[in-house]
Amino acid sequence: MRNIGLIDWDFATRQMHNKGFVIIPGFLESSECENLKSNYDSPDAYRKKVVMARHRFGLGEYKYFDYPLPSLLQHIRTGLYPYLAPIANAWFSALRIDRQFPATHKELLQQCRAYHQEKATVLILKYSEGGYNTLHQDLYGDVYFPIQTVLFLNEPEEDFTGGEFVLTQQIPRAQSKAIVLKPRKGDMLIFTTNFKPERGTKGYYRVNMKHGVSEIHSGERYTLGIIFHDALS
Repeated sequence: MRNIGLIDWDFATRQMHNKGFVIIPGFLESSECENLKSNYDSPDAYRKKVVMARHRFGLGEYKYFDYPLPSLLQHIRTGLYPYLAPIANAWFSALRIDRQFPATHKELLQQCRAYHQEKATVLILKYSEGGYNTLHQDLYGDVYFPIQTVLFLNEPEEDFTGGEFVLTQQIPRAQSKAIVLKPRKGDMLIFTTNFKPERGTKGYYRVNMKHGVSEIHSGERYTLGIIFHDALS
C-alpha cells in the first residue's frame, strides 16, 4: 500500500474541489487486492450480506465488514480521514451549512454513536456477468461524512469487461452530466458521497451527485468501499 502521507494531497484537494473526485493510482499492491478477494467467502469477517436484486439496487451482492476491521482497512480508513476532513469542511463552509467535521476519525465515530450509528460500513462488492449497481448515495443516518473511497481489486479488460464506474452531476435547472471512469487494479477513487459546491455568478451552489456501476459484460468485478461514517443497521 502506498504511504498515505506521500500522496499528492495538494493535487487531490484541487481535483476534489473542481470535479468532486480524484483517482489515486496504484494505491494497493496486487497481492493486497488478491488477499481481499480471497477472503470474500470467509464468514467470520462480515456482519451482513446484501443481494442487490432483492432491494432493486441492481444485480450483484456486497458484504459489510464487522468490527474490528481488518488491520489494512482500519489503517486506510483512519489514515485517509484527516486529509479529507478539511475538504469536507471547506465544502460545508462554501455552502453555508452550519456544520464542521472533527479532525480525527475517532471523533467522527463518537458523533455517530451519539445517534446510535454503530455498525461498520466498510464493504466489499462482487459483480458477475450482467451485474450492475443503480445510481445511489451512501448516507446511512443523520451523521454522514460527504466523501468516500472505492478501491478497485480487478484489472479491467483482463478480469472483466464493462463495469465502468459512473458518476452523475445533477446541475440545478439543467440536464444531468454523466462521468464514466475506468480505474485499474489497485487504484483508489475518492469522491463525493452526495454533493459538492460549485462556484456561480452569485456565489457557491450545491451540485448533487450519485454513483453506480454499469453492466458487467464478462468476468467478475470486485471493489471495496470505505465509508467513513457508521450505520444504524
